[in-house]
Amino acid sequence: MRSRYSAYVLKESDYLRDTWHPSTRPAVLDISSDDTRWQRLEIIATQGGAAGDAQGMVEFTAHYRGGQLHERSRFVHDEGRWFYLSGEILPPLQEAKPGRNTPCPCGSGKKYKRCCG
Repeated sequence: MRSRYSAYVLKESDYLRDTWHPSTRPAVLDISSDDTRWQRLEIIATQGGAAGDAQGMVEFTAHYRGGQLHERSRFVHDEGRWFYLSGEILPPLQEAKPGRNTPCPCGSGKKYKRCCG
């Protein structure tokens, strides 16, 4: 999961396709023109994924400038590797809004009120 997030950040379409299970893999995947500025990955819950498991689930929130993606992803262990199978988009988690004079969570170094507030 973390390596796929990193691939999105680095716009590595080939890696994403290689780690996507052939049964659900899109024919074409090109994220090079995606201008989303990913900021951090937060793992919320996991199931399976241990040695000997055939399937696993990861619930996560991927934060980007101006929002978040909350998803529950399913993975399958096949041919000695883990592959992304499918994902269910979930409603965004509620976050406490930063105070006006706190640093902006986007990482700009500016105060929240001068940046994303």
